[in-house]
Amino acid sequence: MKRKTGRLRAARLVSRVGVVKKAFVSLVLVLAWPSLARASTPAPYAGQCGIPATQPVWAEFGWQTTQFNAILGKPGIVVGVSSGTYPAQMRTAGAATVYFDLNLKNRVGTTTAPANPSLIPGRVKTFFAFAQQQTGCATPVIVLNELSGPGLVTPWSDNNAQYRADILAFVQGLAGLGAHPVLLLPSKPYTGGDAGVWWQQAAQSAELVREIYVPAPSTWKLGPVLGNRTLRMDYRQAVLDFTSIGIPANRVGLMMSFATTPGFGGRNNLQPASAWYQVAKWQSLAAQQVAAETGIASVWSWGWGEWNAAEQDPDKPFALCAWLWARSAALCDAPKAIQGFDASRIEGQLSVLGAGAQCLVGKQMLSTAAIDQLAQVTGDRETAYSALYERLIESAAQPVATADVLAAERAVIRQEFRGSRALYVAALSRAHATVPEARAILADQLRRARVEPLLPAASPSAADVTTFYTSYPDLEVRLVQAKPSPPWLGRQAKGLALQDVAPDRLFALATGKSESLLTSTGTFSVKALQDASPLGAVPLGRARPAIAAALRTFAQGVAFEKWTVGKQRAALTTATCAKDDLPQPAAVDLVQYLPFLRLG
Repeated sequence: MKRKTGRLRAARLVSRVGVVKKAFVSLVLVLAWPSLARASTPAPYAGQCGIPATQPVWAEFGWQTTQFNAILGKPGIVVGVSSGTYPAQMRTAGAATVYFDLNLKNRVGTTTAPANPSLIPGRVKTFFAFAQQQTGCATPVIVLNELSGPGLVTPWSDNNAQYRADILAFVQGLAGLGAHPVLLLPSKPYTGGDAGVWWQQAAQSAELVREIYVPAPSTWKLGPVLGNRTLRMDYRQAVLDFTSIGIPANRVGLMMSFATTPGFGGRNNLQPASAWYQVAKWQSLAAQQVAAETGIASVWSWGWGEWNAAEQDPDKPFALCAWLWARSAALCDAPKAIQGFDASRIEGQLSVLGAGAQCLVGKQMLSTAAIDQLAQVTGDRETAYSALYERLIESAAQPVATADVLAAERAVIRQEFRGSRALYVAALSRAHATVPEARAILADQLRRARVEPLLPAASPSAADVTTFYTSYPDLEVRLVQAKPSPPWLGRQAKGLALQDVAPDRLFALATGKSESLLTSTGTFSVKALQDASPLGAVPLGRARPAIAAALRTFAQGVAFEKWTVGKQRAALTTATCAKDDLPQPAAVDLVQYLPFLRLG
């Protein structure tokens, strides 16, 4: 993923609502955000009022039942609470508490019916005092559930512009009193145009927490590798939506859902319950990975509440235990609490990658060093990455003997460098390649030559031959004889060799001379019988076998590319790559960078 950088240009938030104009029209977006080097700075409330001084801070929506109290009421847990005696009970048990407000619309209105802005200051003071009382904290974390319409594009309606102004005034007021507002966002934000200005302002006073509610059945169906990868990529994108417009990662958080009701991104009828527990574990592990990579402020869990019949799920406490255990066994002993629980913290995780590994496909490893080395040859890391991934997949399907590769190397040295190994090594050095890399490229060609004849490819029609003949009259052809009969002569012992299909060496051979040529399809004794001439100077009837052989070669090439790309795509479903940076499946011809290695 590419990250946008640089400061935002000066911008003004334009609105038809007078009060909003007055608040925003003079805003200039030259904000002095902390540098990316400080992205791992913990949230400003980390370490306050019993909240662990960690990055990220983990917090769970609390629900007062005997089972949940036993799990959440312990040191190291942060519980989102509201009113009543429950907050004090949790603190007595050792947990830290933050205030979780489920009635934000009662304070700021909605996108279609915003609150009167004159009421906001008084509501801020009353609400702040209540949150202080309930959390027992002078500088409480206050979770605001939730912003309506985060994805609305600009220009906003008058009502929505006023609603956003009310939200901004509310979080600014709370922050001004010493609170730490956390604004929940139920969908992808629109950050273009004037909206970007608003998000920048909001993030200066409130932490922005994106709700990523992925249905558990879809994650489970993907399996441990693809399921975890998809979660990580969704979480990363949610963070990137904000960091890409200059908002620091420590002003961003993520929230996951464990609700039971279908349609709310939680369990969604996933059976058996053991599958849900595994998904809960995966969600925790994926969040840990992304939090470590990005330096976000917080990770939140939601949905433990049993506020109606549909949410009274006896499996929820076990899902909560699995979620917590994946973070720390001290928080909940899932293997003990859940019969048959899969306690692997490795399956599907990036932790399976050893030092220096870019990808692991089965038991085969692709190293970052190998990619970086080949990138010196290709001049592009992505091309090198794709080429090495292609080789890894193809070599498993069609191995090539070392003896065959060394024979090809000797032939290249004899045919291209007058038998001088020193000249050969010098040519590799000039191309920033090594001898092992060159041997691997020779093996690539031998492997392809062995696979292509096994793949189905259509035979050329008479019309195809005629079209080729009229389209490429300047291609050179040459009458030769060869033993054994090569594919580029249509498996004939004598015939016309066509340029760009037959070995280039054939066209450099003096007429009447013979030579032994090693190609990717075998070693052939060849003799040039005539000088080369343009294809158009040869009658179509005489050229037909050479053209048909060329078209068959091209069709086999297309079949090979389809075959290898298909195998590479299939292998990606089991591949684990650093930061989920996957290679692009492709058929890469590395000989274009080292043309003297072409075997013909």
